[in-house]
Amino acid sequence: MSSVCELFLEREKQTLSPHAFLTANTRGRDLPYTPSEMRTEFQRDRDRIIHSQSFRRLMNKTQVFLAPTGDHYRTRLTHTLEVTQIARIIARALRLNEDLTEAAALGHDLGHTPFGHSGEAAMQELYSADFTHYKQSLRVVEKLENDGKGLNLTWEVRDGIVNHTGKCMASTLEGVIVKFADRIAYINHDIDDACRAGILQTEDIPRDLRETLGETHSKRINTMVSAVIAASTDRDRIAMIPEIQEATDRLRKFMFEAVYTNPVAKAQDGRAKELLAQLYSHFRHHPEEMPELYRGNIERDGLERCVCDFISGMTDRYAIETYKELFIPRVWSN
Repeated sequence: MSSVCELFLEREKQTLSPHAFLTANTRGRDLPYTPSEMRTEFQRDRDRIIHSQSFRRLMNKTQVFLAPTGDHYRTRLTHTLEVTQIARIIARALRLNEDLTEAAALGHDLGHTPFGHSGEAAMQELYSADFTHYKQSLRVVEKLENDGKGLNLTWEVRDGIVNHTGKCMASTLEGVIVKFADRIAYINHDIDDACRAGILQTEDIPRDLRETLGETHSKRINTMVSAVIAASTDRDRIAMIPEIQEATDRLRKFMFEAVYTNPVAKAQDGRAKELLAQLYSHFRHHPEEMPELYRGNIERDGLERCVCDFISGMTDRYAIETYKELFIPRVWSN
């Protein structure tokens, strides 16, 4: 009798597109492992990511608005879930490998710093100009998770994680889908959050973009996702219908001007960067105060690399509480 995993693998061969990446063709993992009878390798990667500490920490990491008091603002975790949902819809419509797509999407932001891109900019100034959240995401799954042993993910999932943004492209169509899904998700939910914060109204979006992409959050996502599916069906590349791609790019540019660099939305950025700078300086001079995971890597990776790893892994809340513990005087009591 065939195992459940073998049934899954056979189903992929029978149902997926000729352009899909079959799990059976994975380059595998860096470390030896025992195959599962119940799950394919990409399904195992998905589960390893979901059960990781870095995934849970995403719930308390900034998306755009730093430490918002409202319950309905996006966090890095809800962003990740929205990216995953969009990516799976596209993969399913194109008959590509949903398991590979899902795993890469769930892991794509594991290395994001506290305070969102402000934290990323701080690490570039404090540690290295080459620091990026996507490279840090790869480092998290390879070197830092699981008490420093890493998650031992498949090559294809790691490739999708590190190539989800920027100029580089993932080696699989499934990994490229994550790049498209990430942009579709953040452009639209950041509009939603900016409207909730009172710094943007839907009417502020240029009329021609609203007419092309849609007046509402759901209509815009539907337009963009449909445009990717239409332009990519039965092809060996992922694309978007040119008219919708041009409008999406213009909407993204509008968001940078109206929201991402808006003084109201970014009012706390300077304070967040200064907070991280003081933490970075403190732990450089007092590495013995870092957890064992990071202290233990100093000889191998260097002090500054390990301080960067520690601070990058913090949630917004933990960074603030650590700062208070170190630098804010306590009130004496009898």
